[in-house]
Amino acid sequence: MAGNKGFRNLPKLARLKRGVSLPSTQRPSVSLPPRRKLPPSGETLRLEAFPPPLREFLRTLEALSRGQEIFLTGGLVRDAMLRRDEIVDADLVTQSDAVSVARKIADAFGGACFMLDEQRGTARALLTLGATSAQVDVANFRASTLEADLRARDFTINALAVELKPLIQRGRGVIVDPTGGLADLRRHRLRLCGPRSLHDDPLRALRAVRLSHQLQCSLETRTRAAVQRAAPSLGRVAWERIRDECLMILALSDSAAALRDLDRLGLLRVIIPEIEAMKGTRQPAPHRFTVWEHSLRTVASLDALLADLSLLALYSDDLAGHLREALGSAASRAQVLKLAGLLHDVAKPETRAEVDGRVRFIGHDTRGAEIAGDVAERLRLPTKATRTLAQLVRHHLRPMHLGQLESISRRARYRFARDLGDDAQDLLLLALADAAAVTGASPASVWRSPSGQLVESLLLGWKEDESTRAVPSLIHGEDVMAYFDLSPGPEVGRLLEAAHEAQALGLVSTKEDALAYLQRWRGAAREIP
Repeated sequence: MAGNKGFRNLPKLARLKRGVSLPSTQRPSVSLPPRRKLPPSGETLRLEAFPPPLREFLRTLEALSRGQEIFLTGGLVRDAMLRRDEIVDADLVTQSDAVSVARKIADAFGGACFMLDEQRGTARALLTLGATSAQVDVANFRASTLEADLRARDFTINALAVELKPLIQRGRGVIVDPTGGLADLRRHRLRLCGPRSLHDDPLRALRAVRLSHQLQCSLETRTRAAVQRAAPSLGRVAWERIRDECLMILALSDSAAALRDLDRLGLLRVIIPEIEAMKGTRQPAPHRFTVWEHSLRTVASLDALLADLSLLALYSDDLAGHLREALGSAASRAQVLKLAGLLHDVAKPETRAEVDGRVRFIGHDTRGAEIAGDVAERLRLPTKATRTLAQLVRHHLRPMHLGQLESISRRARYRFARDLGDDAQDLLLLALADAAAVTGASPASVWRSPSGQLVESLLLGWKEDESTRAVPSLIHGEDVMAYFDLSPGPEVGRLLEAAHEAQALGLVSTKEDALAYLQRWRGAAREIP
């Protein structure tokens, strides 16, 4: 089940978000809740272990089952045992008629039912509710018994099941645990169910890293070795599945630490082979790190910024909402921003050259945007996400170039916001994180420095542009064509843009002012040889 989907806006259900963690001590710190202590007995699971909104969903589900044996399994049971309030996945298994159960759920909530695997009898109830959706996956046993089905799963902590009927009717249910998953939960250990777990589905190697950070679990020694051996097998996994797992990793609060683990285990180079050249590429002062280490630290700085946007004070609420925006069906702005942090210097190895005794990376922004686009295409990212990723990489030097001016005029701020459009805020966060990662400083210290003052000035330009766009334009295309006796074409567009800029900068306030300004502007432009 896709980890970025969940029960949102369901009748009788509140929105439930997935939790995240940040165990690394090498990155900017992010506050995390302490691990919850597991109950002393793992033999039964009480209904009260689920958050209230999910209890209501389970009661409705039990009423729909009409006596059919349905078992909760996977992350649903695991997270309830961990007393996590942030549960999003709903995985159900039944001995037969899984598709029928999924259809009942979809019908009850006015959604749709999709077949995932007709041969195995697996279906998904997709519930469209307002602007969001919820997913419930229902599957038939993959073996002759429930225990055998659980043994064929990925990790022991996911190989747990509870029958729905007694859980609802008696308030508690016996936990089926054939692989020792409860003991592993208590030890905060992630362990494979069996020797064929990764062979059956190599994507589980990526999932191992994601879950270890998400649940603050350590990879059991043999599991870690098996994940490393399985890395080359990722090549036979559909890219859409790899994309979804990578995006869930980028959604973690400690995504930089997770990416570092992916690299150590040999997984990341299979997905993004371009990173290998970055590891041996050194950079001149003031940089302290190789291109690769700098890039990881940029992502770590973004982790810290996104975990606490209050650092940016006046802009925090607007930025938080902006970063939640979906760029297509599979990615949010926050996830794409972190990917841009990882790839913003990806072209430095191939553009590195010595010019007049100085190491330069001329054109790495332009070439980097091309490489980032290739990575996005490989990962099957949506078109909008691909465009934003490429734009962030392409323009990541632009704030630095503006910082070389003695002062940034309102016109420069306006043009920056105009050219970057909706991606302007993302680029400024990237610039702040990039600056911090040059020496390993914290984003907070950079925000208080001249670099932070530059970013704040450009954020002001974004706010100015936002307010300007809400004001109706003084003139339109037909006004320009009539006044200058022009036919539709590029010249009309250039004149309109000049008028809009003048209006944004407060140079004109009426239609007549705007047309007179354009008359002067057009004449001056013609005098330039």
